[in-house]
Amino acid sequence: MSAFAWKSFYEDEDRPEKPRTYGVTEVRGPHCSLFSQNLLEDIFESMGEFVDGLKFTGGSHSLLPKTYIREVTDMAHKHNVYVTTGDWAEHMLCKGPSAFKEYLEECKQLGFDTIELNMGSMGFPEETLLRYVRLIKNGGLRAKPQFAVKTNKSDIPVNRDRAFGSYVVPAPRSSEFIEDVDLLIRRAERCLEAGADMIVIDADDVCRQADSVRADIIAKIIGRLGLERTMFEASNPKTSEWFIKQYGPKASCPFFCVNLFVDHSQVMDLECLRGRNLGKNHTSVLGSSHFPF
Repeated sequence: MSAFAWKSFYEDEDRPEKPRTYGVTEVRGPHCSLFSQNLLEDIFESMGEFVDGLKFTGGSHSLLPKTYIREVTDMAHKHNVYVTTGDWAEHMLCKGPSAFKEYLEECKQLGFDTIELNMGSMGFPEETLLRYVRLIKNGGLRAKPQFAVKTNKSDIPVNRDRAFGSYVVPAPRSSEFIEDVDLLIRRAERCLEAGADMIVIDADDVCRQADSVRADIIAKIIGRLGLERTMFEASNPKTSEWFIKQYGPKASCPFFCVNLFVDHSQVMDLECLRGRNLGKNHTSVLGSSHFPF
């Protein structure tokens, strides 16, 4: 039972206690600005029950002292929070398989649990990317590929019915990017078959702003991949509320909870939105809601 008087994790409210497989909240760690271990500790001590994962975005962990990283990962694990990398594995892949294996081993030593791979920014053949997913899993780490809806035009086979993974004649890279959600889903499905634990959907062009969110694309991705295997970036509180409104806990389906990646400053607001017991528009905690229910 939760230590918070206004919040419980009973199954008839929204989702169970950690470790969770749905309704996961992952927060952004050091990136554009540094924050101290004291701030992280405050977040974990006050809201640790609501935080499932911590992500070092933008390759920030490559700039930080190893002692600092180890202290942060130990602190996170103390509160049952997993730690994931972000936007750095691609850099190591360009140095070759041996450098990537060394990187994986170093991540394990530093206490990372998950390796994120940006599948759209590396320019490798699909089979090569799948081998790296298996390599991460064989190394005892969780694999979390990240996808964007827009893809390079040259990556789309001429024969749309061709099974992905079959040989495709290399084509010169194009400067034109095309929106193709079917390509994203098929590649994500293959990553899951290779052992990936979670698929992350880039917020750009999909859910960057709540007033222009691509509900059709999001519904198609969730319909094919499932909520438990998908995580969406929510760039601001309005976007978070849109996701909870559409894919949050409902009386008819209490396990219907979306996985979101948010800034650490949004944790409490997001948790208020997740809890059905707070009222329809959460005015008791948040004030006026962005969206009327």
